[in-house]
Amino acid sequence: MISLLMSSTIAFVLVILLTPLAIRILRRHNIGQFIQADLEGHMHKQGVPTMGGLVIVFGIVAGYLASHYKLFSFTTGFGFEVSQVDDKAILAILAIVGMGIIGFFDDFTKYARKRNEGLSKRWKFLGQLIIAAGFAWGASAAGVSTELSFVRPLGIDLGPFLFFGLVLFMLTATANAVNLTDGLDGLVAGSSAFVFGAYVLIMYWQSRENAFYGIDGALDLAVLSAAALGGVLAFLWWNAAPAQIIMGDTGSHAIGGGIAAFALLTNTQLLLIILGGLYVIETVSVIMQIVSFRGFGKRIFRMTPIHHHFELKGWPETTVIVRFWILSAITAAIGVGIFYADWVQGPGSIVQ
Repeated sequence: MISLLMSSTIAFVLVILLTPLAIRILRRHNIGQFIQADLEGHMHKQGVPTMGGLVIVFGIVAGYLASHYKLFSFTTGFGFEVSQVDDKAILAILAIVGMGIIGFFDDFTKYARKRNEGLSKRWKFLGQLIIAAGFAWGASAAGVSTELSFVRPLGIDLGPFLFFGLVLFMLTATANAVNLTDGLDGLVAGSSAFVFGAYVLIMYWQSRENAFYGIDGALDLAVLSAAALGGVLAFLWWNAAPAQIIMGDTGSHAIGGGIAAFALLTNTQLLLIILGGLYVIETVSVIMQIVSFRGFGKRIFRMTPIHHHFELKGWPETTVIVRFWILSAITAAIGVGIFYADWVQGPGSIVQ
């Protein structure tokens, strides 16, 4: 429990202190956000420093690693101690940092071209393919189950090839879904805090009930998720409307990669659809709009992703953000509730 608090606190302090420094550096180099011309209400954001996701990623990794160094414990007193880093947590860091690097190159390309066009789909997919291949190989070496799962494995073994396809799909889809959602100040930082918080609870419970779930290293994954929680909350301090800095694709891709990695490593792949329900809604709105417009020549929404639809209906930006945070909190709570209900039906029924 102490390691969870340490990682979260260290990540929070690092991000909240380093973000103002990042803002000054980014402004000095004129690295700012490019805004679509049809988003008239967002033109004031033109030039706001972007690539803030670099600070988030650094805070997450540093907070996690620092929590493994202990100078005091209630059982042994004062003394220097280093706890072991788990293989699964390293895999999750690979997903966070790897997807964050792809997002960084996307952001940097926009900056270099001075317009809102980043990496080509070919180069972005190639990067995602490399990250997915490394993750799938590492997952196999770490003994991660290749079965399709909801709150636990469903008994459907995908095998190495199909599991690699699932890893590629989940990393890519989740990163892109979070990226689509990142259109309003603080929307992703706030909503992802609920998802990371949900995974802290899930993985901590899995570590306590290891005989039932069989996931070694679940506590270390919870420590990493706690660092992510602290990092995004601290970034939200500076990213809340009106934002002083924007996380950019660097941040949204890293957050999406981390969320997908946690789902894959904890056997909660399909549960992610509920836990990250807000991102699913945003993505589905885009798909529906494309299908409707190309197939029938009509738009379902005024603009997608759907948060822009409500803006064009007259909702203030802060109203959209807070209401979407509420949706994210509800879906995360439902996901945790389903996870716990499954345990109640299992060993929990024996305890009762």
